[in-house]
Amino acid sequence: MYSSSYILQQVINGLNLGSIYALVAIGLTIVYGILRLINFAHGDVMMLGAYLALALLLHQFVPLALVILIPMIVIGALGILIERVAYRPLRGAPEVAMLITSLAVSSIIQNGVTMTITAQPRSFRLPTEWVQRHTVAGVSFSTLDVLTVSLALLLMLLLTLFVTRTRVGIAMRACSENLNAARLMGIPIGQVVAAAFAIGSALAAIAGFFWAGKFGTVDPFMGFLPGLKAFVAAVIGGIGSIPGAVLGGYLLGFSEIFFVGFLPPSFSGYRDAFVFILLLVVLLVRPQGLLRTTSEERD
Repeated sequence: MYSSSYILQQVINGLNLGSIYALVAIGLTIVYGILRLINFAHGDVMMLGAYLALALLLHQFVPLALVILIPMIVIGALGILIERVAYRPLRGAPEVAMLITSLAVSSIIQNGVTMTITAQPRSFRLPTEWVQRHTVAGVSFSTLDVLTVSLALLLMLLLTLFVTRTRVGIAMRACSENLNAARLMGIPIGQVVAAAFAIGSALAAIAGFFWAGKFGTVDPFMGFLPGLKAFVAAVIGGIGSIPGAVLGGYLLGFSEIFFVGFLPPSFSGYRDAFVFILLLVVLLVRPQGLLRTTSEERD
């Protein structure tokens, strides 16, 4: 029989992991919603954010707020550059061409970091006060855990306000509904797509910081698994839907933590397999995802 503090501890852990998945999944789903592009380079953009944060952490005079903010700005701008160089020339090409291009971009980023830095994992050390554990009513958490959840929720709230209250955000929703109709209405598609890449990349950068802080290391291939799981989260929630990405991220985070926390330790090694079994179950029962209806599917 599990104690209430143990169950609450698993809830806290699930909330923490789900926040990271949701941040990455939002970037994937925004781009997919407009371009129908599954951007496999998104996890590598997350990795670049973690490396940039590490470079700033090595300079101890840089405040931690800037360690988070600067990668968001720089990687957001990098997202615009990637879209401009790699994806915009393929606008109107078959979706498979853009899919293959995203795989090429992923490989270029990974190999570029490997050759310029190193393939070896590097330690990602945050200040002691950020990783020191606190215990309240039998539940253990760090300051980084609190920051991860609170900042993720704040960014999601700001993103919701952005897509519902601003001209660019409303244009993004219009493009997501029907790209050709939005173009005929005079919406500048290029600017909207660039904004989507900038926002998605910035969220991936901060997710990279939290992921590296959680596990304590960075390496050129660290973005593959969280990027893949964020894709699973986006599909579970309904890829193309921002609320769906958030729901899928938290559902996946809680499911993973509960799978490890409440089953015998011998099952822990099947954690990643469980994620994809969960995806298969959702696709079999509700292929459009949990928050999308079939009428929302764009041709």
